[in-house]
Amino acid sequence: MSIEINNESGVAVDEAALQRLASYALDFLHVHPDADLAIVLVDEAAMEQLHVQWMDEPGPTDVLSFPMDELRPGTDDEITPAGLLGDIVLCPQVAIEQARSAGHSTQDELQLLTAHGLLHLLGFDHAEPDEEKEMFGLQRDILVGYAHSQRRR
Repeated sequence: MSIEINNESGVAVDEAALQRLASYALDFLHVHPDADLAIVLVDEAAMEQLHVQWMDEPGPTDVLSFPMDELRPGTDDEITPAGLLGDIVLCPQVAIEQARSAGHSTQDELQLLTAHGLLHLLGFDHAEPDEEKEMFGLQRDILVGYAHSQRRR
């Protein structure tokens, strides 16, 4: 599994932890070990530009996902085919503010956003209440499972 992380944000981030989380989540979702994922961390100006260009919304946002091969999660019996998952773009400056509001660390917020962005790459959405319940449930399961796996390390 190729997980490339590129921090262009100017903010120090535990990139290894993001990589471990992404690897855990891909395994949890039965994604092929040869799938490729890129995580890019950008500053507010770059995120605002992407947000306007792709979502037609002003201001920076916390996370954007750009799927490539439209892969979907696998199952216990059949993993996802190999391919390009796509890119997750994170903005640490926005994550810092959200973490303060939520009462947890910036790293916890970036991990939540990474799991959220990954689920979007795999076709999950939260536009409808039933979709939101499914997506946020999986997001929680990934984060709790990952945290538990790190305590055993």
